[in-house]
Amino acid sequence: MKKNMALIAVLAMILFTTPAIAGNTYDPGVNKRQRVQRHRIVDGVKSGELNRREAFRLSKEQAHIAGKERAFKSDGTLTKRERINLQRSLDRSGRHIFREKHDRQHRR
Repeated sequence: MKKNMALIAVLAMILFTTPAIAGNTYDPGVNKRQRVQRHRIVDGVKSGELNRREAFRLSKEQAHIAGKERAFKSDGTLTKRERINLQRSLDRSGRHIFREKHDRQHRR
């Protein structure tokens, strides 16, 4: 009897927590990458590797990604496809930051 009650309790816990986990819109990987990329842009400006125009363009790209994330999360869920879309946008943005920081243009 005790085994049955324990089994029912575990199944009920799994049943009721699964929707909460599935509906989670928080993605620490995306948020961390956005924060790191913003720091890379700020550091590039401080070191002179990025000029104002490059920093503005890269910051605008970051704002676009943040807007896309808000739009994706507006319905309450962040689907796998939306998460992949954000990751690809962040990959592309990371490449742009690298290219701009390593080109021959410097702040004057």
